[in-house]
Amino acid sequence: MSKNILICGVGGQGTVLAAKVLSQAAISGGEHVLSAETIGMAQRGGSVVSHVRIGNDVFSPLISKGQADVIIAFEAAEAVRNIEYLKEGGTVIVNNKCVQPTTASLNGKVFSAQSMTNYLKTCKTQVIVVDTDKICRELGSTKIVNMILLGAACKSGIINKDELKNAIRLLVKPDFYELNVKAVDAAD
Repeated sequence: MSKNILICGVGGQGTVLAAKVLSQAAISGGEHVLSAETIGMAQRGGSVVSHVRIGNDVFSPLISKGQADVIIAFEAAEAVRNIEYLKEGGTVIVNNKCVQPTTASLNGKVFSAQSMTNYLKTCKTQVIVVDTDKICRELGSTKIVNMILLGAACKSGIINKDELKNAIRLLVKPDFYELNVKAVDAAD
């Protein structure tokens, strides 16, 4: 049985590394994996979307709309923007933070993470809201949001925590391994 995970955020949040770690964890667990990223204007704070598909019956790296089992959103507006990819009854793991788009700032609009998560909860889905700012403060780094959200994804059963930690060992610089594993564990 296949698993489809969509990871979304904005440039610089670590979404691409999260997709690589998730893919490696599945490969380490003996799974077949296909993945793809759409990064566009990521270096300028634009949207970043990674598709990770796990399973022997997967033949394309892109997830069709309405087929994602899980969306891991690094910020609330990106979760809303990509909700059409989630299948009915799927799970959204979302950071309780909202990055204000430049265009909204120029127009005087304010995006509220709370209104975004409230909307997500009306979409016939399980929503897991993660306070990454709190965990980052506790661990003393803002560069671990991606691993916090992957740790939260372990709760959904989409990924095995031990395989995730092994993938971190393989893909993250040794100096940062312990901090990243603490971030995974802190998401419990």
